[in-house]
Amino acid sequence: MDRAHVFVSGRVQGVFYRAGTRERARELGVSGWVRNLPDGRVEAVFEGEGSKVDEMLKWCRDGSAAARVETVEVEREEPKGLKGFEVRY
Repeated sequence: MDRAHVFVSGRVQGVFYRAGTRERARELGVSGWVRNLPDGRVEAVFEGEGSKVDEMLKWCRDGSAAARVETVEVEREEPKGLKGFEVRY
């Protein structure tokens, strides 16, 4: 089980980035959450099988069709046993 805490910058708000993240995470069976930050970035946490978390990190670098990702910062953390994936507000 792996956990990645991610901060994504660029044009990532108002372009279905969170919804796309939730959809992809659910397809892969990855748990966690995603939310917009006041500074324009998106923050997310992914927990699951290592290869599936890595797939989520790859998705984050591209994002939704309308997004323009500039940077993806990744911090590896100890898993906390999250279940399901949600968009936080």
